Amino acid sequence: MSSSVVTKPSAAPPAPPPGRAERSLVSRVLARPEVGALAAAIVIFAFFYAIAPPFRTLPALATVLYASSTIGIVAVGVALLMIGGEFDLSAGVTVTTTALASAMICYQFSLNMWVGVVVSLLIALVIGFVNGYLVVRTGIPSFLITLSTFFILQGVNLGVTKLVTGTVATPNTSNLDGFDQARAIFASDVPLGFMTVKVTVLWWLVFVAVGTWLLLRTRTGNWITASGGNAASARAVGVPVRRVKIGLFMGVSFLAWFLGMHLLFNFSTVQAGLGVGNEFIYIIAAVVGGALLTGGYGSAVGSALGAFIFGMTTQGIVYAGWDPNWFRTFLGVMLLLAVMVNLYIKNYAAQRR
Repeated sequence: MSSSVVTKPSAAPPAPPPGRAERSLVSRVLARPEVGALAAAIVIFAFFYAIAPPFRTLPALATVLYASSTIGIVAVGVALLMIGGEFDLSAGVTVTTTALASAMICYQFSLNMWVGVVVSLLIALVIGFVNGYLVVRTGIPSFLITLSTFFILQGVNLGVTKLVTGTVATPNTSNLDGFDQARAIFASDVPLGFMTVKVTVLWWLVFVAVGTWLLLRTRTGNWITASGGNAASARAVGVPVRRVKIGLFMGVSFLAWFLGMHLLFNFSTVQAGLGVGNEFIYIIAAVVGGALLTGGYGSAVGSALGAFIFGMTTQGIVYAGWDPNWFRTFLGVMLLLAVMVNLYIKNYAAQRR
């Protein structure tokens, strides 16, 4: 006697609770480090657009973008380093060191400027390697290591420049061989049809794109985030934390070298005291862009937005006719608010998951 088996139709999966998809989308958006910086950039842009008529012109926008790029180029590397859990307080003077080295080597020995470009790049990479190596080998906080490097380089910049040139600035290098070719790479003007921008703006966008790709699309990006989030756990799962951190320090030095070359070929001469204090501006741009001081969180795009906010503020105050002495006060308030907003957004996003 055969028996038939009756198969019951499978039950449909339960529908998600109302509003679940919307909450997930909101959580994903708020989880992005650059959300707070984007909101701040929009507000600041609208503010200066409303109160400062000169701010509304395309030449003003080009000026803002240029000011932003001179901060944003190095801020990309600083942001990646902070995501990796470290700081570099020597980035500002490294910019000057590379520019001074390139100018004085070429001028004193009548060399092609490209020789100075290459030699200064090697100097920058050595500075970054030494910073990273000392941090990972000694366990001394990077704040102290790079602060020491800051003072060493600041003294070397002033002392060597005065010894070689007799002044605190390099000679004019615009007549040396290779200057015009190098200027085209590092400091030329690029016509876009509707406005003309400095080539540093385009290089800035390239570096932001590379940093974003590195963080989001490569294994190295996962290593960077893991190293900054919990170095011990990262080592336990095979992340080469030491190599990652040394590489990040060298990345900051590379971008500092690039900016140093721009300053040299844009102005033909370099002041030995230039760059002091800019290391804090780079860190502020990264923090305003969403990077946490504790490491493991941030983005290259966020650093670009932080630099853009800096550029808008420095130029917007001028276009509005305000006393520029208030800029540092505004910068301090902006940093404090950025840290509070970023922390709030991060905690809020974590609760909505």
